[in-house]
Amino acid sequence: MEATAEVNVLPKKEHEEAYPTGAAKWILVITAISCAVLELIDTTVVNVSLREISGNIGATTTEIAWVITAYGIANVIVIPLSGMLSNLFGRRIYFTASVIIFTFSSLMCGLSANLWTLVFWRFIQGIGGGGLLSTAQSIILGAFPPKETSKGMAIYGVGIIIGPTVGPVLGGYITDNFSWHWIFFINVPIGTIAAILASRHVTNLPGVTRPDKIDWWGIVFLIIGIGSLQYVLEEGGINDWFESDEIIFFFITAMVGLVAFVIRELSIDYPAVNLRLYRSFNLAMGNILNVIVGLILTVSVFIFPLFTQVSLGWTATQTGAFMIPGALATAVGMILVSKLLSKDTNPKIMMLTGLSFTSTFLILLSFSGPDSSERNFFWPFILRGVGMAFMMMPTLTLAVAGLKGKDLAQATGLSNMLRQLGGAIGVALINIYLDNQNADVRSNMVTNISDYSSLSSERINTFSQLFSSAGYSTDEATKAANMVMDGLVTKQQMLICYDHVFLMLGLIVLLCAPVMLLIKYKKGQKLEAVSDH
Repeated sequence: MEATAEVNVLPKKEHEEAYPTGAAKWILVITAISCAVLELIDTTVVNVSLREISGNIGATTTEIAWVITAYGIANVIVIPLSGMLSNLFGRRIYFTASVIIFTFSSLMCGLSANLWTLVFWRFIQGIGGGGLLSTAQSIILGAFPPKETSKGMAIYGVGIIIGPTVGPVLGGYITDNFSWHWIFFINVPIGTIAAILASRHVTNLPGVTRPDKIDWWGIVFLIIGIGSLQYVLEEGGINDWFESDEIIFFFITAMVGLVAFVIRELSIDYPAVNLRLYRSFNLAMGNILNVIVGLILTVSVFIFPLFTQVSLGWTATQTGAFMIPGALATAVGMILVSKLLSKDTNPKIMMLTGLSFTSTFLILLSFSGPDSSERNFFWPFILRGVGMAFMMMPTLTLAVAGLKGKDLAQATGLSNMLRQLGGAIGVALINIYLDNQNADVRSNMVTNISDYSSLSSERINTFSQLFSSAGYSTDEATKAANMVMDGLVTKQQMLICYDHVFLMLGLIVLLCAPVMLLIKYKKGQKLEAVSDH
C-alpha cells in the first residue's frame, strides 16, 4: 500500500505538466484537426476536377490519373514513417515542416502549367500530407489525459469523416464557380496560419530522445513495398490488372519489399516502424477492423456519387451537398460514443451496433430504383452516419489503447496507413466487381431485346415513330431508336449493378462481427486504460 501511494503521488505532478490546459489546449487541438482535415480533403478534392484539369493542361484520361496516384503513393509511404521522423526531428519541427511542405506544394500545384510538373508537386504534397495525418492524431490524443481519451478520439474521428465527404463537393463547387487552380490555392492561407500556430503550440513528446541509429534499409524496403502495392491498387484497373506485365512486376516487387521489410523490422533493435507492437492481440484486431472501416468509408463515398450521377442523373454538387447531413450525423454519433465510452460502456456492443446500422444502410440502398430520390436516401444516410461513428471510434480507440509517447506515434501511423490501404483495396475490388457485373447483367438483358420480344419491339417502334415525326428518314429513325433503347438498357444495367454492389457490401460488413467478438474486453475495464504494450 505504501509503495502504491508513493507511485501515485509522483505521476500526478508529471501528469499535470504533460497535458495542456485552457486556450493553449484548444488552439493545439484545432490546429491539429484542421491540418488532418486539409490532408483528407486533398485525397478526394481533385477527383471531381480531373476533366477540367486534363483539358487545361492537355493530358489524356490515363495520364491525368497520375495526379491522384502520385499523392496516394507518397501519402501511404510517409504515414507509417511519421513516428520515426517525429522522434528524429522532434514532433514540433516535424509537424511544422510537414505543414509548410504541404502548403508550399499546394501553391505550386495551383501554379503548374503542365502534367508532370503537377504530378511532381502532388507527390511532394503527399509527403507533407502524410506527415500531417498521423502526427495530428498523436497530438490530439496527447492533449487529453487517459480518462478523456474518448473525447480526443471523437474530435479526430469527426475529421476523418468530414474530410473525404467535403472534398468532392468543395472541389466541384470551386471548379464550377472559379477554376481548378483554386482547389490548391485554398490550402495556402489555412496552411500558413496552421504553420504559425504549430510552431508556437505543438510540443515534443516527453521522454523521447533522438535515435542513435536510423533504419535506412527498413525505410528503403517500406518505400519499395508499400509504394509498389499502392501503385498496383491505383493503376491496376487502368492496366487490366494481371494481364499487364507492368502490374505483375510491381506486384512481385511489392511482395518482395514487404516481406523484406517485415523480416528487417523484427530482426533489429532500432526499427523504423515498430511491428512488435502487434504482439498486443487487441491492437492487431483493432487494425484489422481499421482496414475494414477504411474500405467501407472510402467505397461508400466513392460508389454513391457514381450511382446517383450515372443512374439517377444527379449533378456532382447535388451529390456532395446531399452527403453532408450524413457526415453531421457521424459527428453527433461521435459525441454520443465518446460519452458512452467515458461511462465504461462495453465497446464491443457499440461496435456491433454500428455494424448493424451500417449493414442496414447498405442493404436499404440495394433496393434503389430509377424513381429513387433524395427522400429515399436521407434516413439511410443518417443511419450510415451514426453507424460509422459507432464502428469507427471504438475501433480507433482500441487500435491505440494504452500506448504513449513514441509507441503512440508509431501505432497511429500504422493505423492510418492500414485505413488508407483498406480504402485503396476496396476501390480496386469494387471496380473489378462492377466490371464483371456490368458484363453479366448486360448479357442477360440484351437477350430480351429482339424481334421476338413484343415488349421491346413495341418500345423501339414507338421511338422510331417519334423520330420519323420529327423529320428523320426511316433508316435514321430506326438507328436513333436503337441508340435510345441502348441508352435505356445501359442505364438500367448500371442501376442493377450498383444495387448488387450495395447488397454485397452490406453482407461483407456483417463478416466483421466475428473479429469484433474476438476482441478481449472485461466488464469494468476502461478501454483507454489498457496497460502499455
